[in-house]
Amino acid sequence: MKAVFLDQFSLDQNDLDFSGWYQVFDEVTFFERTDPDQVLERIADVDVVVTNKVVITADMMQQRPQLKLILISATGTNNVDLIQAKAQNIVVCNCQAYGTAAVAQHTMMLMLNLATSFIQYDRAVRAGEWNKASQFCLLDFPIAELNGKTLGILGYGELGQAVAKLAEAFGMKVIVAHLPGRPAAADRVSLESLLRQSDFISLHCPLTETTRDLIDAEAFSLMKESAYLINCARGGIVNEQALAEALINRRIAGAATDVLSIEPPQQGNVLLNSDIPNLIITPHSAWGSVEARQRIVQQVQENAAAFKAGQPIRQVN
Repeated sequence: MKAVFLDQFSLDQNDLDFSGWYQVFDEVTFFERTDPDQVLERIADVDVVVTNKVVITADMMQQRPQLKLILISATGTNNVDLIQAKAQNIVVCNCQAYGTAAVAQHTMMLMLNLATSFIQYDRAVRAGEWNKASQFCLLDFPIAELNGKTLGILGYGELGQAVAKLAEAFGMKVIVAHLPGRPAAADRVSLESLLRQSDFISLHCPLTETTRDLIDAEAFSLMKESAYLINCARGGIVNEQALAEALINRRIAGAATDVLSIEPPQQGNVLLNSDIPNLIITPHSAWGSVEARQRIVQQVQENAAAFKAGQPIRQVN
């Protein structure tokens, strides 16, 4: 099999091992990036396309009938026209559950930063405030213990369960809400109940038409003023204007997000305004541990080998 990886840089920071790919592919070419007008040329004589975020359209597939396999080096499949791939008998496989430990760890990091006012204390020390203190310590910003607090989780798949396990190790009480459009279950509470009860709310659900703007102004009005919101799921689940207003008006105590509605935010974003208090933003990096990214490399290899053996795995079309 002859393969091309169209956007290696979106996955690899010169810290990953691709040697296993040479065991399954007869030939593989790597490109750091591929612009839309370069795709057709670069997939002209290959059987296998590996893509992280480069879009493979129906028209591209129609013009390259020799394609047999598209390997997505991520979980999301919206960059590949699955209907056309199926029509042309092109198998499409993705990667799954590679970043559970990384995202769960990142979620807890954000939670701890909010609970301890870590960023505020770090900035105060760097600004010389500790040097000027009249006592041995600074206690200028609130510090809360996670122990005994209630964590509300929206989205209780593998990620949500991993976060729950870590939170319970800190002594937190965990409650889970059933998502809109899904049947109620005995071990789930309503969204309204979760919003009212939780000291911290962590989002781990997919972005769908039923979860878009799920956390909006009305939701913030139900939350405790002492509550914190954490989003390591997808931008768009939280209405960003409503979040900005909730923080500015001190409707909630703070928030942290690893995702925005449009990424990268090249045209700006309301949440990037410097006057929004107690907001932590990380650049969609929760998944990006070297271990998680190496698992993606391994899963791409596994997917290619399984296809070669006639038994595709992680197939999405």
